[in-house]
Amino acid sequence: MSCTLCPRTCPIDRIAANGYCGCSSVPKIARAALHFDEEPCISGTRGSGTIFFSGCNLKCVFCQNMALQDGTLGEPVSIDRLSDLMLRLQEKGAHNINLVTPTPHRDAVLAALKQAKKDGLSIPVLYNTGSYESVETIRSYEGLIDLYLPDLKYRDDRLAKRFSKAEGYFSVAIDAISEMIRQVGFMQLDESGLAVRGVRIRHLVLPGCVFDTRAILDAVAERFGTDCPLSLMSQYTPIPECKDPALSRRLTQREYDSAVEYCLSLGFTDVFTQGLDSVGTSYTPPFHDRIDL
Repeated sequence: MSCTLCPRTCPIDRIAANGYCGCSSVPKIARAALHFDEEPCISGTRGSGTIFFSGCNLKCVFCQNMALQDGTLGEPVSIDRLSDLMLRLQEKGAHNINLVTPTPHRDAVLAALKQAKKDGLSIPVLYNTGSYESVETIRSYEGLIDLYLPDLKYRDDRLAKRFSKAEGYFSVAIDAISEMIRQVGFMQLDESGLAVRGVRIRHLVLPGCVFDTRAILDAVAERFGTDCPLSLMSQYTPIPECKDPALSRRLTQREYDSAVEYCLSLGFTDVFTQGLDSVGTSYTPPFHDRIDL
């Protein structure tokens, strides 16, 4: 039996063995807490109820959540426990439930969401992903996910293979994002400026890769139009685990300004930007083997 939840289609039964993502059939959670470091329309004033899943089907060499990448860290959780975490985050005042890297755990997440909604979950649910997703997996969430926050990391397949071991990344990601937009449209805000429904595409500008950022922006404009909401991020931070010399430095102000200027020159109308003071490890929360919530 093969796992078909993501484009890697690992030829294994995840009940018996872990996939490429490092995950078994039982999800692990390394953090569940109010999180204040997302876009203002996501974090708001009370925080985003963020659930960090352990394991990932991308192997980004620069990942800020590197501790979670191989799937070993975290507390194994049942469907009941996962549903309860969502409800407890709502009780703590979260503006939304933010599922970070849920890709390998579709069946458990779907079951937990249905149970939580039956038991009173009423705030928006956000799917936060690196976008190496199958369209079929995203389609299975229709009606259960209100917000999608997909990364669109690369246009150049050479970069995707070099930095994330994800051959064919762009064609997979753009199709998955198309399905997200089909379901919920572009991001909509309520009267207080909080996101309630829709998609906002994120892109992290990498040092030395502004050419690829421009290609990403061209592709988004062509596929979705310039009304598509974007987050153009400057927060790339070198980590000790990354041995690729191309990523050993921070983004320069000139590089980021060039990316923003190009974005605006294309006519994009809804763009979140960052200052270079966003660089650093402050965006990486502590992760644990047990959840204290």
